[in-house]
Amino acid sequence: MSVNSLGTTAPAPHQVFAPTHAERVQRARTDFFERGLRPSGLISEAVIQSWMRCLRVSSNQRQKVAFEPVSASRQHAARERSRGLLELAQPPLQTLEQALSGTGAHVLLTNGDGVMLYATPAPTGPRMLMHGVARAGVCVAEAQVGTNAPGIVVATGQACTVTGSEHYFEGLHALRCAAAPIRNAQGALVGVLDVTVEDQAFGFDPAAMVGLYATTIENALLRAQARDQLVLRFQTHPSLLGSPLEGLAGIAADGSLVWTNEAGARLLGCAAPVSQPLSALELLAIDMRGLLGMAHAEAARPLRLASGLGLWVQAQLCDGALALVGWELPAAQLALPEVQPVVQDHRPEQLPAATLRAHSRQLIQQTLAEQGGNVQRTARLLGISRGTLYRRLREPEAQAGV
Repeated sequence: MSVNSLGTTAPAPHQVFAPTHAERVQRARTDFFERGLRPSGLISEAVIQSWMRCLRVSSNQRQKVAFEPVSASRQHAARERSRGLLELAQPPLQTLEQALSGTGAHVLLTNGDGVMLYATPAPTGPRMLMHGVARAGVCVAEAQVGTNAPGIVVATGQACTVTGSEHYFEGLHALRCAAAPIRNAQGALVGVLDVTVEDQAFGFDPAAMVGLYATTIENALLRAQARDQLVLRFQTHPSLLGSPLEGLAGIAADGSLVWTNEAGARLLGCAAPVSQPLSALELLAIDMRGLLGMAHAEAARPLRLASGLGLWVQAQLCDGALALVGWELPAAQLALPEVQPVVQDHRPEQLPAATLRAHSRQLIQQTLAEQGGNVQRTARLLGISRGTLYRRLREPEAQAGV
């Protein structure tokens, strides 16, 4: 016997001899709503916790759910705050809708509070439930519509799948949904992507599908928000760069790593979101001069981390970074390790405050001078092509320093 969180003594979890998922969920509902027992082992912990939250709001599971839009002012505010997210999400949403067009599934995108920003239009007729759900401005947070996948993500920040009778209110038992979070560089929940079907089963893994596209949208958002940073893209194989599996990180003007996505955190061995700036030099075993050199490379470059893990890395100098000033390289930074074909082994001198692109141009000019004007050797040391080197040198001084 064990005492569960509902304060009632219950037998150890009976997992498991109910032959179907639907029967296990029905047994869980009986235990939870009629006997006051915690149905551990029958349904996911996320659903149990959601039922407990919903029970504090309404004890009537037969209550009719009204999918009503929030006020016009709240809708306007939600769309204004999510304008950038909506713009970046359009290409992935269209691709996802096209992929699911023959499955009967609906694609939903909410903001971090559960207010609908985008939804695949639902036909009228027999599928009246989704016709009510799939409307801009409808709020699917637990307090409004009970247990559902996007509502759980809003409450917990964790991806979730909710099927059939796992929904708190009986009126939603025809739905099956899977949702995943979308976060910004600070780790705040800014959106939830959901895939839902009505009166049918999924013929594919919805959690994997929605997770893939949520990551795609999140990565686009992270890159777009890094206007004043150097963005690193990395993975253990160059073919994975540009895919949802790539690691991303933002390097600030002082050489600190200020954010990373989940894939990047796993590769670098740090937490996501980054609670406080980390030394890029200590994590990556490469200084800012080396990273700036990588930004000129036309292809991914190999990099051995301080942990010993080998990665392929691309560094991107965002257009917004042209306005960044005050990038100074501390003399204490170490020289680039010999294993990196990016820059030669010398200690950087103190550079005047300038833009990222101006520093990059200055690096090329300094290296070229040190090599006696030998363009081929300079390009090889910097890890760039001669064409790129010539283009950088031809840039007007005003453009390089803007």
